[in-house]
Amino acid sequence: MPPPQGNTSGINKKGISRRSLLAGAAAFGAAGAIGATAGCARVDISGAKDGGHLLDDLRDKGTVRMGIASEPPYASINSRGELTGEAPAVAKTIFQRLGVENFEPVPVEFGGLVPGLHSMQFDVIVAGMFINKARCAAVLFSDPDYESKDGFLVPKGNPKKIKRYKDVAAQGLRMGTGVGYAEIEYAKANGVKKSQISLYPDQIAGMEALEAGRIDCFAGTALTMIEALKTGEHPKVGMTDPFTPMVDGEPQRDGGGYGFRLGETKIRDAFNTELHKMKKSGELLRIAKPFGFTEEFMTDLTAEELCKK
Repeated sequence: MPPPQGNTSGINKKGISRRSLLAGAAAFGAAGAIGATAGCARVDISGAKDGGHLLDDLRDKGTVRMGIASEPPYASINSRGELTGEAPAVAKTIFQRLGVENFEPVPVEFGGLVPGLHSMQFDVIVAGMFINKARCAAVLFSDPDYESKDGFLVPKGNPKKIKRYKDVAAQGLRMGTGVGYAEIEYAKANGVKKSQISLYPDQIAGMEALEAGRIDCFAGTALTMIEALKTGEHPKVGMTDPFTPMVDGEPQRDGGGYGFRLGETKIRDAFNTELHKMKKSGELLRIAKPFGFTEEFMTDLTAEELCKK
């Protein structure tokens, strides 16, 4: 979905977050997954037969290649060159229990994750990728391991008492958000006018706009904004409590999971079995907590539900 026409001054396309790709299903959708990353070669995405044999292959090799796109807290390479983030931490635990001891990160741009999966650059997408109908046409997803929430960056103390998009609309406030973010449509559906919305490349630019008084709040996914605030470089900026957006009285629930090639149901099902055990025991939350995930980000959503969105 294209972003609304608004204040786009200073937009740097390199700063677009992976979350900005939610509404457009990673921009390329299922069709883009067919093209290989190198040139115009076409890749067969019709899928493995009889449940696939990837799990057996990985056990024989002893190594799984994880496709990641750098965005904390989901997945990234830290300053010491180490793979970190919630998604790799969970995936490493599960693969070890499936008999695959070693892992190899393969960093790519977010838009290259689905094409890279189908061109065999890596075995699984480990990037906290949002699950939706268009992506499910090209990727076999695990059940989600987290549920996304929205939040607002606001001046410290939240002087306008903003909690939901309706508060922005009711007070006629100036809201910032990212290029193509799903939050644009959530805000408009709750009565926020297009003229009230300014677009910025990322949360850092949003915090600078707040400090300069150009906007009253910046809307985005809560986990990404929690991570942005950790820098401590914008002490005048605070954050509201995370919340689930509402549209026409319906909660807009989204979640992210792990992506396999179509047809590889054996490894997806084995992965899900271990994931559900971790959810039930509380181990998933314990692993995710150091990366900013709390109980409210845990979820009972399934890939089947999200693939219908």
